[in-house]
Amino acid sequence: MNEDQSSRPGVDRAAILLLALGEQDAAQVLRHLGAKDVQRVGAAMAQLSGVSREEVSDVLTNFSSTVEQQTSFGVGTDEYIRKVLVEALGADKAGSVIDRILRGKSSRGLEALKWMEARAVAEMLRYEHPQIISIVLSYLDSDQSAEVLTFLPENMRADILMRVATLDGVHPTALNELDEVLEKQFSGNGTSKTTAGFGGPKAAAEILNLIGNAQEALIMGQIAKVDEPLSQKLQDLMFVFDDLSDVDDRGMQELLREVPGDKLIIALKGADEKLRQKFFKNMSERAAQMMKDDLEAKGPVRLSEVEASQKEIIVTARRMAEEGRLALGGKGGEAYV
Repeated sequence: MNEDQSSRPGVDRAAILLLALGEQDAAQVLRHLGAKDVQRVGAAMAQLSGVSREEVSDVLTNFSSTVEQQTSFGVGTDEYIRKVLVEALGADKAGSVIDRILRGKSSRGLEALKWMEARAVAEMLRYEHPQIISIVLSYLDSDQSAEVLTFLPENMRADILMRVATLDGVHPTALNELDEVLEKQFSGNGTSKTTAGFGGPKAAAEILNLIGNAQEALIMGQIAKVDEPLSQKLQDLMFVFDDLSDVDDRGMQELLREVPGDKLIIALKGADEKLRQKFFKNMSERAAQMMKDDLEAKGPVRLSEVEASQKEIIVTARRMAEEGRLALGGKGGEAYV
């Protein structure tokens, strides 16, 4: 595989693959993706430019090779599906697709919320009981939940996050009843999350990690006034961009393979010198110099853009930590022993 193709993130490789398949076959693939994945892969397809014939060939050859190398002898069906989807879509995008294929049952009402704008979801939930809202936010992906929370009344946010943090699973009957209520308003196809691991402090911390810094501080302050131990637990689980300086060199090199260069440049505009040097140290000398030059040439960037890029990298780092590919030192992770 050539150097340019291997440097592309998984979502771009998926976009190249779908464009190469043609309209009908690509449509069949997209039908099996969730709302978030369709939106992100679709955006990548729209933004692709300068893709060479050789690069397309490399993507197709690599995907074909992965399929051919897997057989039913000594390879479980689930593992086969995981490997093929990760190769096709990249680990970040394949996660929710795998979840839909391998787990759960039909849950069309709740699943339909993933196709809605965050503002619309917030409007629908605004007058529901906070416990219902906390269940819905625990079901949605953490980045969507964080955005929904910003559209809810300010005086509700801390209460809702505390309920998410203290949610210890949801009885299947209650989840089905909620799903049926929502299904009266929406239609679609998907699968329901099982109640295991539903909600809890980790889910609340992930939402807080992805909400704006000002809102995060406000909500944490309100939670601390009501439940100091819970506030401390959430703080321990949270992970901020500056904490990447505690990641070991091997993990940092793995992370750099997953993070697009344009996102890293914007994220580093708001980083201190220590963290910048951590990234530079784990690049080739040529790549580090190019990154430094790009940073110097880059004009002023809105703080909101910097925070968005940093949070996107944090999401990638968390996913890699869950896969065992790096250890998040300090807050939000645990060291290897």
